Amino acid sequence: MAQKAIREYDAKSILAKHWKKYFPDFTYAYETIMVQNGSELKEAAKSKSWIKSKALVAKPDMLFGKRGKNGLVLFRDTKPGDVSLEKAASWIDEKSSSKQSVYFSFEGDTPHGEAKVDMLTHFIVEPFTPHAQEEEYYISATCVGDDDMLYMSAEGGMEVEENWDKVTEVAFKITDSEEVIAERIKANIPKDVAEKDKKAFAEFAIGFFRAYRELNFAYLEINPFVMQGKKIELLDMVAKLDDTAGFMMAKDWGDVEYPTSFGMEAKSPEVEAIEAADAKTGASLKLTLLKPDARIWTMVAGGGASVVYADTIADLAGIEDLANYGEYSGGPTTGETKFYAETILGLMTKAKDAKDRDKVLIIGGAIANFTDVAKTFTGIIQAFENYAEKMKEVGIKIYVRRGGPNYEKGLKDIKEAADRLGLYIEVYGPETHVTDIVRMALAK
Repeated sequence: MAQKAIREYDAKSILAKHWKKYFPDFTYAYETIMVQNGSELKEAAKSKSWIKSKALVAKPDMLFGKRGKNGLVLFRDTKPGDVSLEKAASWIDEKSSSKQSVYFSFEGDTPHGEAKVDMLTHFIVEPFTPHAQEEEYYISATCVGDDDMLYMSAEGGMEVEENWDKVTEVAFKITDSEEVIAERIKANIPKDVAEKDKKAFAEFAIGFFRAYRELNFAYLEINPFVMQGKKIELLDMVAKLDDTAGFMMAKDWGDVEYPTSFGMEAKSPEVEAIEAADAKTGASLKLTLLKPDARIWTMVAGGGASVVYADTIADLAGIEDLANYGEYSGGPTTGETKFYAETILGLMTKAKDAKDRDKVLIIGGAIANFTDVAKTFTGIIQAFENYAEKMKEVGIKIYVRRGGPNYEKGLKDIKEAADRLGLYIEVYGPETHVTDIVRMALAK
């Protein structure tokens, strides 16, 4: 499962879109907006009357938690629940005008570790919800090993992690029926849930878990949600989607953005292009740029193999010499493999090595179970044909180790193509240890 974090705004929007299906007996106002500055908020107020008429809450929406402890949740001016449109717009402009320091970890209220520093560019704004502390609850779901786990607590809020002993954990097999799931949830409602709310809490939890599974969330957390009878307010959400399901969930998810986390460098166009291609296929195409000016590049089939190759390169050459990390696996088509290979070669041939050394391209992988090696190698050969002159100009040596269906033909074809194009290549099959080509490449 490939997990991609999404904004709180998008998580709430997905749940709101399907609210009646999963929570037919509960109400949820879904008065939520995302803006980048105060002017956008004021403009939105012209069509959304609640922005002008209700007290507001504003906070950054940039894939980091502990916003309250970082002083980045606006819910009071002089007292809780008195934030006006003008105050919210002014606060957003203030926080977005200069870089902010954000701590991701706290010991109590004391920051722990090093702060990340970056600009705040996106904010979520909602009405303030008056409520009592005992009306705050916690719920989340994710996959752990072969099981789906549901976590529930009667004490939601910023301190839920410090009070994890009060969280009820329930595991479900993928084969468990809806009836079994419902009965187990009802039997495991946290004992601290108020007696008058137990039935409603169970009903909400059942719908929540269905939504988590059927909408292909990889992780879904609401902390806290406020339950006042059958009225629900989602005060804070964290979510990740299983992006391998993106090709079939486009309508259900809507226009979801996968942003770069606060404090992280923006993704390159090449990485974004691979992510877009990955979202449209049932195969797996992944690319992370570590150091684009480094000399060792990998094109590895399989997630497990990609880890082994990266570790071996780091051990033998040092992590500073590894340019990328990623994989192509799951039976990609010839066209998909060609696109992936051309993306790698495009990055490799942007410039020569700073020390005038040959660059190294390692095309590796374990022994495939069902991926047709000859078919994927046809895509790589087509990429070689388009980039051969640039590859020779920069100086690239290719080392191949592969096994699996049709691997003999694939190895023969790629060797003949490289020789025909005047490219340096060494080719090995499954008789060679999976990472021996790393040692060979670095030795030479």
